[in-house]
Amino acid sequence: MLLYLLRHGAAEAAAKSGRDADRALTDEGREKVRRVIRRAREGGLWPALILSSPFTRALETAQVAAKVLGYEDQIVTSNALIPEGTPEEAWGEIRAHRDQSEVLVASHQPLCGALTAFLLNAPTLEIDFRKSALVCIDVDGGSGRPKGTLQWMLTAKLA
Repeated sequence: MLLYLLRHGAAEAAAKSGRDADRALTDEGREKVRRVIRRAREGGLWPALILSSPFTRALETAQVAAKVLGYEDQIVTSNALIPEGTPEEAWGEIRAHRDQSEVLVASHQPLCGALTAFLLNAPTLEIDFRKSALVCIDVDGGSGRPKGTLQWMLTAKLA
């Protein structure tokens, strides 16, 4: 399975509700996500499934990606993908969809970095996972423990 991990774009400092989960993307955040996804699409990004954290900024990031990609299926949300989620919980959610050849996951830091290290079996690996960054990992999800190979990483600065 090709797994694409996408960190949400830049979000407002505070939501009107005061809840972190309700923070929305800024216009700049949306534009950077668009740029990254357009560039990745040129390189062959074509997910069969999009998973997202239910937090507003991640879900809006997934929606921007879906629009750029022409993805018309439902975006599946999961609490396993919130910022405090663990790599094991996130992998469990992703693995539940192992029949899909390519999956895009919209989530947050620190989970994106921790999940990348987990998938690469490099628990001490530290990743500067910037907002709007996208990582592609080829994952063998046949067993309970993933075996991943990093294919590439794209940041908004490079897109």
